[in-house]
Amino acid sequence: MRIAIIGTGYVGLVSGACFSDFGHEVTCVDKDVSKIAALRHGIMPIYEPGLDMLVETNVRAGRLSFTDDLATAVKNVSAVFIAVGTPSRRGDGHADLSYVFAAAREVAAALDGPAVIVNKSTVPVGTGDEVERIVSEIAPDKGITVASNPEFLREGAALSDFKRPDRVIVGAEDEPTRSVLAAIYRPLSLNQSSALVFTSRRTAELIKYAANAFLATKVAFINEIADLCEVVGADVQGVSRGIGMDNRIGRKFLHAGPGFGGSCFPKDTLALLKTADDNDSPLRIVEATVAANESRKRAMGRKIIRAMGGRVRGKTVGLLGLTFKPDTDDMRDSPAIPIIRALQDAGAIVRAHDPEGMEQAKTMLSDVDFAADPYAVADGADALVIVTEWDAFRALDLKRIAALLATPTLVDLRNVYPAREAVAAGLEYVGVGIGDFESRPFVKMADPVA
Repeated sequence: MRIAIIGTGYVGLVSGACFSDFGHEVTCVDKDVSKIAALRHGIMPIYEPGLDMLVETNVRAGRLSFTDDLATAVKNVSAVFIAVGTPSRRGDGHADLSYVFAAAREVAAALDGPAVIVNKSTVPVGTGDEVERIVSEIAPDKGITVASNPEFLREGAALSDFKRPDRVIVGAEDEPTRSVLAAIYRPLSLNQSSALVFTSRRTAELIKYAANAFLATKVAFINEIADLCEVVGADVQGVSRGIGMDNRIGRKFLHAGPGFGGSCFPKDTLALLKTADDNDSPLRIVEATVAANESRKRAMGRKIIRAMGGRVRGKTVGLLGLTFKPDTDDMRDSPAIPIIRALQDAGAIVRAHDPEGMEQAKTMLSDVDFAADPYAVADGADALVIVTEWDAFRALDLKRIAALLATPTLVDLRNVYPAREAVAAGLEYVGVGIGDFESRPFVKMADPVA
């Protein structure tokens, strides 16, 4: 089938590469001429493991192409996927849908016959209805329909998520539209790797937000449990394993750390809250999740300061990891940003290294010394902090780290290393949710009644 994808950001580029690898003929469209030129030369605008090779393979096979000419791209297509950004709108936190609506107008005007416009972007409930209204106003007689097909791609694992998904959600209001999407995703069902779920358009839109809000809540929950563990002398990793083995709860997203970030959870939870408020149906649990996560990020800065004796003015703090998670170069809403600002506000000198995120970080952070590797970060620093759990940080020579540090303090915000291993290497170790029971006040239970 012939498909056009509007937007060559994370979702659009991954979707286009994977659809073309299924055998579809895909044209990716973007108004950024320099980005299109770079893609034609095999230069990726994002870091995603394996994406460059997948793009190269399908460009060479003639199934994948890039253009800034939307009118040409949508000729004789069966479907057009809108995969443009929906950032939080300044001032009120609503999802900014201006790019979605602008794309819908251009596509409706350019299409030369029946096709399905598919919202791949994350959009609030009712967006598909507005896109349908725009289409009916601009091109009432072309036979254009509108569907919702939210993405569920994890950065760093996007290709496998697309090709071996837990589910593919399609929101459509009529059978012909569902048939087009079923045909596009048919290659997934050949190896029984996908459950294609059809819903109404509004239901599909809400599924995306509800899923992200639930996962964000799990993260915020285990982070608060970690705080309690530190006070009462328990180990949050043991708690996580113990509750995660209950299949009603599940093990994923129960890893304590410095808070969630990235391009999805922060903006999607905020947009969901705005939708709930607008419809007079407040989501108190999601409100608490957002508030807890925001406060946690900067609290991690204070945790580092406490680990360094309470004063950091003039001291050097080395940070390992800047991106919000490993295997991506995405710095959006990364916990590293408020952590660094909290340290700098307290007078610390910050030195940092990230395997992929330093170029983006340089555009978002000031007065940070970027180092070539973890050992250069540690050299002469007063503490070393693990912020992002990149594989490159999982097998460091801790004895070498201890020797390089001016003060041998390791603050492990991802619990990458066992405390005993770090202490044996000569480091003072501070983890997350790891309580020292012997140092806590013992609460004596009341004597049992005779």
